[in-house]
Amino acid sequence: MNIERPIVEVRDLHTEEIPAAVRLLARGFRDEPLQIASLGPDPERRHQRLKVLFAAMFEIMKGQTPLVALDGGTMVGVTGVAPPGSCQPTVAQLLKYGPALFPIGPRSLVRSARLNRTWGSVDPKEPHSHLGPLAVEADLRGRGIGSQILGHYCLRLDDAKLIGYLETDSEDKVRLYQRFGFKVVREQLVIGVPNWFMVRRI
Repeated sequence: MNIERPIVEVRDLHTEEIPAAVRLLARGFRDEPLQIASLGPDPERRHQRLKVLFAAMFEIMKGQTPLVALDGGTMVGVTGVAPPGSCQPTVAQLLKYGPALFPIGPRSLVRSARLNRTWGSVDPKEPHSHLGPLAVEADLRGRGIGSQILGHYCLRLDDAKLIGYLETDSEDKVRLYQRFGFKVVREQLVIGVPNWFMVRRI
């Protein structure tokens, strides 16, 4: 059966929508390879830990300018967007992260810290906009919602004449991002999981 691609509204995420965005991101990332490696084999435990991680991200990384996709008022997709100079936590933000992440447990905390250190070490030195995390509701994937979010994001990059940057642990997503002009600039194992680092230049 052919399902018509929905037309969604893409706009800035409002503050009061952050709890729903956290839940959507936790559902969307629960079964990703990096999350299994860092947060353990139990799906429900990963889901709960991801809610803690994403809630901390929104609370502490105040420079984020996230985008949300809405279908008839229902949130169906969301992505984080870090403007230039805001994608790596400051010392003050790092001091807040530790206590905020205690609920995920010491082993997951150590692995998540290793993951973020590795990502941070390859973050471009030149000014850039950092995309991610990006998630679409599982039952709506393949209908173009992620593409609409990316298209909106890339228009903003072009208007601001900004470089775009992202990481992914999914080869399928690599192909999606390539359609929007992102190119792989590095491949690397991160906590044992293949990662692709991608840049979109003006």
